Amino acid sequence: MHHLSHLIAAIATLLLILTTPAFGSDEWFDTEALDNFLTAIAFSILVIVYISLARRRDLTIRRLGGLEALDEALGRATEMGKPVLFIHGLHDMNSVSTIAAVNVLSQLARRAAEFGTHLMVANRYPIVMSVSQEVVKEAFADAGRPDAYNEQDIFFAAADQFSYAATLDGLIVREEPAANIMMGYFYAESLLLAETGASTGAIQIAGTDAYTQLPFFITTCDYTLMGEELYAASAYLSRDPKLLGSLKAQDIGKAAITALLIVGTFLATFGISLPFLGAS
Repeated sequence: MHHLSHLIAAIATLLLILTTPAFGSDEWFDTEALDNFLTAIAFSILVIVYISLARRRDLTIRRLGGLEALDEALGRATEMGKPVLFIHGLHDMNSVSTIAAVNVLSQLARRAAEFGTHLMVANRYPIVMSVSQEVVKEAFADAGRPDAYNEQDIFFAAADQFSYAATLDGLIVREEPAANIMMGYFYAESLLLAETGASTGAIQIAGTDAYTQLPFFITTCDYTLMGEELYAASAYLSRDPKLLGSLKAQDIGKAAITALLIVGTFLATFGISLPFLGAS
């Protein structure tokens, strides 16, 4: 009987819970995330405004020596009758640095088609290779030279890190490209590639957001794009209003965030409380 009474009480409690109506409070959104929402809105407006400005006039971007040297490298390769070798980093297509490298490749391929320069593109991943093939093919078509496109010039080198480096080192020694363009995320193979390229006398332009590899590229290459300069490269080369406007808006947004951090640090240091900013 004792167990039966407990069972009946449990069933009654469950029925009471199931039959009791539930009422929700009126909440349109999480007010604690209001600052993130307003920040996103402000940044979106900033991007739209700067894209609109970029459509009306050319926005100024700091000169990047490595990108200015691309035409020089292509011209030298054309005069010498030697190829230009574009080397992707070791990350797959889901990496921001690889996407940025593909954008640079698109502009490089268009200029290579205009110059009549033989362009070779080395890849570690099949997906990156397929994307690169389409990008180069489209660039050659846009330049009015679809007949000059050769799918075999965009090739799969190797999947393993040091097999990839060894394959490209052998290619550099045999073919002696007039210019080596290395863009993307690199690891320990960066010095192997750059040293081999330097030994052949090639013009070398590198770009990476791998801060551990930057010293090697700076030492062995003629020009090096550091960090976010790689991301800005496609806007710098193409002068596309959407890319230029987005780049300018990002710079303004980063400057504003930096300013807020400095002000917040100052206020916190001196114990100044601002209730409207949520400070305690």
